Amino acid sequence: MREYTLIALVAAAVTYLLVPLVRVFALRIGAAPEIRERDVHTVRTPRLGGLAMYAGMMAGLFVASKLDHIGPKLADSRMGDGKTVIALALAGGVIVLIGFLDDWWGMDAFIKLGGQIAAAGLLVAFKLTLLWVPLPNGNTISLDSTLQTIITILIVVVAINAVNFVDGLDGLAAGIVCIAALATFAWTIALTDSMDQGRLSITAAITAVLIGMCLGFLPHNFHPAKIFMGDTGAMLIGLVLATSVVTVTGTVDYNGAAGASDINRFPVVLPILLPLAVMVLPLADLIMAVVRRTSYGKSPFAPDRGHLHHRLLQVGHSHRRTVLIMYAWTFLFAATVVGLSVGGVPLIVFPVVVLLALVVLVMMGLPVWRSGRGGRGGGAHASGRGPAPDSGPAAEDPPVPGAATSSRASAATG
Repeated sequence: MREYTLIALVAAAVTYLLVPLVRVFALRIGAAPEIRERDVHTVRTPRLGGLAMYAGMMAGLFVASKLDHIGPKLADSRMGDGKTVIALALAGGVIVLIGFLDDWWGMDAFIKLGGQIAAAGLLVAFKLTLLWVPLPNGNTISLDSTLQTIITILIVVVAINAVNFVDGLDGLAAGIVCIAALATFAWTIALTDSMDQGRLSITAAITAVLIGMCLGFLPHNFHPAKIFMGDTGAMLIGLVLATSVVTVTGTVDYNGAAGASDINRFPVVLPILLPLAVMVLPLADLIMAVVRRTSYGKSPFAPDRGHLHHRLLQVGHSHRRTVLIMYAWTFLFAATVVGLSVGGVPLIVFPVVVLLALVVLVMMGLPVWRSGRGGRGGGAHASGRGPAPDSGPAAEDPPVPGAATSSRASAATG
């Protein structure tokens, strides 16, 4: 555990210390857009905070690769041909480049989608792919190279856009992803330990780096934000979170492993479902936005003020309280899922928990949906971001030259 703590501290320290320099750089190149009529924030705030997060990621991975115990795990040829660090560095580099150009100049949604697929393709090229799919009865289905490629790319693209989609308030995306990473870390440690495989794993190392990146950025990004992570950061942490999902299948050997059936009674489903379950909030928000917009006869890419965080703001919660409410919801849900999996429960309990959580989310949105046709629900999105608060192929605002881009914009973004 000391090595994981060291990795997280290094990633956090580098990210935290570099953010002020990145902020100065963003201001000098003009990556702090003018306030638009539809924006809620009132102060021009620079973005590109993701550059500092990428540096933190690289520092954390470098230190991890040099450690006595975790280093050999990252060099294990069973996952990524032993080049996990290089694969993440290159894929992250592609994402950061695309995000930087989008944050600075603005970029078409489909070009960004192409960049996301290219980054996922790099992971595949280094054989950092999903190796098998779990079944509820404890068996697994091995994937051929074609299915490994398709499913891995799908996981990466969905995770990137889900994180980018929820990035609508100061500190919101970084906090939610940090909670997701903590849950995945705890689950992985419990799982490998129960199988007598020790507590060392590639997945745990990656999530430790991700936790550090988010914690190092949050002090600068929590309301009132001094800088936004931008698409540069939102897409990067989505990529790293997706990589933690993919590496689970190379980290844990279920077949015949001791304790495989003791950790839970739906033994191998959780490693794949847990990160996705923790992200049920951004994923549900994405799905509801598409349904909402199309039901109003609008494009699914059209911006609006119907997101979950906007609804909480509209009913009178302050910016900080709204973010803390969503933190609490995510934490309780993640802790419940991890607790149920470790404690051992019937398979039916998991979908019931997810269903109840989704009902709560839908109930939060009903009042705005009923009044939305008159204007509020179909209004402009309260983001200060340029190409969009809902950047990504599933919900992208039309690119606006010189517009702000994210984490997301002060009073309703960050």
